[in-house]
Amino acid sequence: METKSARLTVLIDPVKKEAFEKLCAAQDLTPSQVVRQLIREYLEQHGVTWRTKSALGSRAKR
Repeated sequence: METKSARLTVLIDPVKKEAFEKLCAAQDLTPSQVVRQLIREYLEQHGVTWRTKSALGSRAKR
């Protein structure tokens, strides 16, 4: 899993936020987990590579 290193603040319509949080809860996921996955997918879709420290600190993502 990725290490916590930065905060991203996003402004969103309160109605969409509530719907998003309810959907995440129904899928037993946190909103943060879903947003991190969306960011990873977006980077991959656009061919952007990045390095992430692993839990053991010895492996890198891409």
